[in-house]
Amino acid sequence: MDDHLIPHQAPIDMLPVEDVQGRLDTRRQPIDRVGIKDILHPVRIRDRAQGEQHTIAHFEMTVDLPQNFKGTHMSRFVEILNRHEHEISVRSFQDMLADMVARLEANTGHITMRFPYFVEKSAPVTGVRSLVDYQVSFLGEIREGLTNTRVRVLVPVTSLCPCSKAISARGAHNQRSHVTVTVSTHEFVWIEELIEWVEAEASAPIYGLLKRPDEKFVTEQAYDNPKFVEDMVRDVAGRLNADPRITAYVVESENFESIHNHSAYARLERQASAKEEARS
Repeated sequence: MDDHLIPHQAPIDMLPVEDVQGRLDTRRQPIDRVGIKDILHPVRIRDRAQGEQHTIAHFEMTVDLPQNFKGTHMSRFVEILNRHEHEISVRSFQDMLADMVARLEANTGHITMRFPYFVEKSAPVTGVRSLVDYQVSFLGEIREGLTNTRVRVLVPVTSLCPCSKAISARGAHNQRSHVTVTVSTHEFVWIEELIEWVEAEASAPIYGLLKRPDEKFVTEQAYDNPKFVEDMVRDVAGRLNADPRITAYVVESENFESIHNHSAYARLERQASAKEEARS
């Protein structure tokens, strides 16, 4: 058959495809959050020592859905994620949040980004160096044009019980504790600063590698600096209160008790003042 007799066919990717998500929905039930979660993506985070750090983040990205739409466009979340592969800071995280809400034509949006962050530390006596990982999250919300972003850092430390030390003739029980700090700021704050503030208020910090002289030092440091969970959250809050860049925070401490079958827990929260909210 001659070529000019073959009916013309448009390429497959040019054929019209129905937008099923955009169909009208009649159930009159708006959805608070819809999107994707637990998607892994490589990111670059600002690092105080090295300039930037490459890591892998878990993302959760959601928007609201009005009652008249059947569904949202899931592929657009991934497109937005791929457009923001550059170094991520609190500022660029805000840009990604605004981009998502605009692209999905939503009124509200949320992004949570969780990733391991590594800090090289020197042992206190021998100076032997090792890496310690900390769990960090960037949390973002945009609602009616107003953006709120927070940074959360989970810092593992050592805590030694003041009561055990006071009543025991020999030794005192200690344990690993998780201190979680979630902050809102109006100026840039290094992740390393948050870690250092927490470790300074613990009975002792933890390390990836310790030699015998280091272990002796850390054990005695904890014994000389006993802390309840209540002490820990109050003392860390004192550090945050002293820094004018911090506008609001939540401090939590959980001690994984070594002589009980439960954890000890405390939480302390400070909301931003009206002046601080206006400044941020």
